[in-house]
Amino acid sequence: MDAIVLAGGIPTPQDPLYPYTQGRPKALLDIAGKPMTQWVVEALEGSAHIRRILIVGLKPTGALHGHKIAGYLPDQGGIIPNILAGLREVLRRDPQAEYTVVASGDIPAITAVMVDWVIEHAADGTPFDIAYSAIRREVMEARFPEARRTFTRLKDLEVCGGDLQVVRTALVNTHTAIWERLIAARKNPFKQAAIIGWDVLLKLALRRLALEEALTVISRRLGVRGKLLLPPYAELGMDADKPHQVDLLRRELANGNRPLVPPQEPPQ
Repeated sequence: MDAIVLAGGIPTPQDPLYPYTQGRPKALLDIAGKPMTQWVVEALEGSAHIRRILIVGLKPTGALHGHKIAGYLPDQGGIIPNILAGLREVLRRDPQAEYTVVASGDIPAITAVMVDWVIEHAADGTPFDIAYSAIRREVMEARFPEARRTFTRLKDLEVCGGDLQVVRTALVNTHTAIWERLIAARKNPFKQAAIIGWDVLLKLALRRLALEEALTVISRRLGVRGKLLLPPYAELGMDADKPHQVDLLRRELANGNRPLVPPQEPPQ
């Protein structure tokens, strides 16, 4: 399976991370002696399931190293266009590529064990188009109590988004209308809401939407088969979006705090 690493984006002077990056790519922000995205590359390289890695949104400056890095693609101007460009390149290299891992470049605390967990739980025999990772609030706060992540409150639990997914590669060609709508709506929350459905958002606001119901409804309206994964690893959702999160990750990785064996999983 190939992997796409989303490494685009240069924080502007208005971005909270600008004092840290000073006009340089966020992906190259130093975390405990390495570029942030280098940690992600190393986790993917250690996975038994990853054969090639494509870096999307970053120029090949030599800052990143890895024997599985197969190429670089320029920034396409947003997360969804970068994903689509990466999927197209995966298919160009291997038209038979069934699934692709999509990883954010700003989750430096992940390890190969965590990558394998996501891939192996996605490939449980149930067909899917997108296997989406979400992190339970109790898992995140037990591991990173100072992270101050934003959680979506559902009827049966609270979750925050994970940053490593498994996607059917051919979606780039078979669901073009969905991609176009999502790209057009990327800066308009009202258009985003219209795609998902106002009834769903109302139930979400009232905490009357259970996790499985949310997955079923959103999958049906987007025309894809979704699968939700609830990893026991907070690191999969611990991205470096704010200065205090960068500081936290620097401390964690400088101290070598990276679990190499699975913790006991809470019940699904």
